[in-house]
Amino acid sequence: MTKRNLFHSALFALLLLVGASSCSQQPKELDIIPMPRSVEYHRGTFTLSPETKFYASLSPESKQALARYLEGTALGQVAFADEATGNDGIELTLCDTATVPEAEGYRLEIGKKGIHLSASTETGIFYGIQTLLQLLNNGDGKSLPAVTIADSPRFPYRGMHLDVSRHFYNKEFVKKQLDAMAYFKMNRLHWHLTDGAGWRIEIKKYPRLTSFAAWRPFEKLNDWWTGGRTFCDQDDPRAVGGYYTQDDIREVVAYAAERHITVIPEIEMPGHSEEVLATYPELSCSGKPYVDADYCIGNEKTFEFLENVLLEVMDLFPSEYIHIGGDEASKNGWRNCPRCKKRMADEHLASVEELQSYMIHRIERFLNDHGRKLIGWDEIIEGGLTPTATVMSWRGEEGAIHAVKAGNAAIMTPGKYCYLDAYQDAPNTQPLAIGGYLTLEKAYSFEPVPDSLSTEEAALIKGVQGNVWTEYMPTPEHTEYMIYPRILALAEVGWTPAELKDWSSFHTRALHAVNHLRSRGYNPFPLDKEVGDKPESLQPVEHLALHKSVTYATPYSKQYAAQGDQTLVDGVRGGWMYNDDRWQGFLNSDLDVTIDLGSETAIQEVSAEFLQLKGPYVWLPKQVTISASTDGKEYKPLATVDNDISPDIDTLQFKTFGWKGNTQARYVRYQAQSNGIAGGWLFTDEIIIR
Repeated sequence: MTKRNLFHSALFALLLLVGASSCSQQPKELDIIPMPRSVEYHRGTFTLSPETKFYASLSPESKQALARYLEGTALGQVAFADEATGNDGIELTLCDTATVPEAEGYRLEIGKKGIHLSASTETGIFYGIQTLLQLLNNGDGKSLPAVTIADSPRFPYRGMHLDVSRHFYNKEFVKKQLDAMAYFKMNRLHWHLTDGAGWRIEIKKYPRLTSFAAWRPFEKLNDWWTGGRTFCDQDDPRAVGGYYTQDDIREVVAYAAERHITVIPEIEMPGHSEEVLATYPELSCSGKPYVDADYCIGNEKTFEFLENVLLEVMDLFPSEYIHIGGDEASKNGWRNCPRCKKRMADEHLASVEELQSYMIHRIERFLNDHGRKLIGWDEIIEGGLTPTATVMSWRGEEGAIHAVKAGNAAIMTPGKYCYLDAYQDAPNTQPLAIGGYLTLEKAYSFEPVPDSLSTEEAALIKGVQGNVWTEYMPTPEHTEYMIYPRILALAEVGWTPAELKDWSSFHTRALHAVNHLRSRGYNPFPLDKEVGDKPESLQPVEHLALHKSVTYATPYSKQYAAQGDQTLVDGVRGGWMYNDDRWQGFLNSDLDVTIDLGSETAIQEVSAEFLQLKGPYVWLPKQVTISASTDGKEYKPLATVDNDISPDIDTLQFKTFGWKGNTQARYVRYQAQSNGIAGGWLFTDEIIIR
């Protein structure tokens, strides 16, 4: 071999070596949820050992609480040293705001010889510890990569709502969920303690709320719903339910506080109050049990009751906010109630919406007088929004947009992205759910700040919340199955800057998180076995009516407009559920549309698919009529198809109503008759003509 060849060979070998060395130093993405704001990678690792010392510049009480928390984690039993540890140690340091300005932010430096975690608050220290714990749990349990992490949340409010009215879960279950929330840096538990299906908090002034309104004489909620919706005494042999004593509440609140989570109680008013009005019917417009769902706003005793309840609630919960519900009040009793009419006249109120607003304003003043603030669902906007109320926007994003443009703060929790009672995979593979279809990917795609907001308005969007409504979650295991891992997607939405979100990365990390949760005794959805969306929805469909003109004789609902007038001929099939912007909805109405093919055409098939799900009142049509015309005036009937699927079936049903044959037509009319159930929906996705 010549000297030149030897030189080239040596150079090539050196380049290979450098390349291999460079590749080996490529940092592995941190396996953390939520993804930190900034990560700088270094060489080496730090390895925990029995000799690793801990130091914290915290108060003795805080160190004691932190040590108590760490006992059940990968860091185990911790004894804090009296002085800084130096090498081979973990130092937790409270610093000034010039070093870490964000209240929940932290700076974590992991080197070969030790770990330094600094934050300007104990909350920041706590979140830095969660990052350490995730690195340990998702690694070998003792080695930590050398990194510098500068981290803080995008939003100050990162919440989970838990409904314990429809199904009661004991305090240990609630504490278990608080553990998971803390691990993924969530900081608000919205505790839905009262609703029409049961009262769950001890109020000493009104003991009948927990001896009667907390108990139902039915094992299954659906049987209670269809069996008269009555309550029973606690000592009734049929009694099913439960409540939290005031000591239970204090225990949960303290447990949450050690995990830097604020518990916000919800005491529902004026609607969803059937359980109270069955117990104290004098607070209703009719004065009779099992008649009204809304408190009587014209009755001063209503306010006496609510204020007495709120006084005990405020004594138990130190939260800045008290949630008062405010959603879905029927207002039916108010319209003909003499006392409500008098209240409206005395207060110069023009509508029952303003009557509700009167109640909201009055309760807010009471809360403000006691140093608290009011938060409610977006219906509290109706009739006039109070200046200091915070709006929780659930019926889409419009409530939040309205609120922030008026100068109010808002929390984003639209059902489309944040309602964890929806199916998370192919419904025929899942436990029965109330409806809707919310995959992990869709939850992760949520952007809480609409483009239409100014910088000042966007700053009033305080965060995001996942809602766990439990009508169809009868057991703790089922509830966890619906919560995890979708709440983790919303945890990252609430913490990580939008520009750093990456679905592929998150999906990989979520798979690992599911395994960790399972190892800790949770029952998450098996993400690795996800089936995915309806096959028909994955590819566009070609047919003769594609992009043709459609005339609606009956209007579609603005709530489920999908893509508007072109929805039924856009070539896009719907997925598993009606809320995917591909199914078009008709409320309390038939469907009657005519498609203009543009010219006389030979056709052999006309069809459309509908779905049915009993829970949300989505029904198949009673009958479908298909007809055709060459001139748009005279129509020839092609087919009349009756429905043969019972509306009493609980599970999701699909049925195609169509015609096959041979005819000439320019215009095709498709009529689907509603089954007549009040409040019922018809949904279809595409009228296919071939």
